[in-house]
Amino acid sequence: MPFLDAYSEPNNAAISLMAALLGLIVGSFLNVVIHRVPKMMMRETANFVANERGEALPHAARYDLLLPRSACPHCGAALPAHHNVPVLSWLLLRGRCGECKAPIGVRYLAVELLTAAVFALAAWQFGAGLTGLAAMACCAFLIALGFIDAETMLLPDDLTLPLLWLGLLVNLNHRIVPLQDAVLGAALGYIALWLIFWIFKLATGKEGLGYGDFKLMAALGAWLGWQALPFVLLSASALGAIAGIALVLARRHERGQAIPFGPYLAIAGMLALLYGGNWLSFGIYDY
Repeated sequence: MPFLDAYSEPNNAAISLMAALLGLIVGSFLNVVIHRVPKMMMRETANFVANERGEALPHAARYDLLLPRSACPHCGAALPAHHNVPVLSWLLLRGRCGECKAPIGVRYLAVELLTAAVFALAAWQFGAGLTGLAAMACCAFLIALGFIDAETMLLPDDLTLPLLWLGLLVNLNHRIVPLQDAVLGAALGYIALWLIFWIFKLATGKEGLGYGDFKLMAALGAWLGWQALPFVLLSASALGAIAGIALVLARRHERGQAIPFGPYLAIAGMLALLYGGNWLSFGIYDY
């Protein structure tokens, strides 16, 4: 184990608890990312089009992950600090805005709890050294991407590409997999879904995947190595098929209607990251 990780061994309950508390805070920020990044993309596109046409910019005011302050999406009231406490605020306010009493989606609570859980698992698996922190960062990216894709059918380059490069940098010193496996994983991850995309399109005339899916798969390959790609792809496909059938049976989806693949890639990627050493060794893949 690298020297910088030696102070925090895996399977430490106290470290995992601290990581869970950190996850609650990060999860609260991820809710901002999930809500704002798609809007930032649309505003940037609208401003670009207006600029090309010589028109006034429709969105001149600053809008990013820091400003303006968090506000109720219904009434626009700025949220006071005590309404931004992870989990507790949502529960105490009973999932409603403190001003207009409009319902606040359960997604906000789910993201915070999910982030806390995966951070605790990452610390349990890798410790709280650099490898553990890197695993937590990977999970945070995947949670944000999964929820954004589920809500908007978008996988922003602003998240997928940094995740890819971060995976390669993390593996420079074989923190999770050897660098050679990471580079091959990134290349083969992209190529695998690109081939599936074109085979499906030539066979059906439809586009079954988006280019964001290619980049997310490449990012997972960069983190997990090429050996994990079959598990990730098969698991994500199985999860997507099960979810699609369930949605059709529940009459919440029409047959043939597209469903986002990103959330299932994200779930499969986190499973491979957090449990890969147990499930994926096969004599060639081991942490």
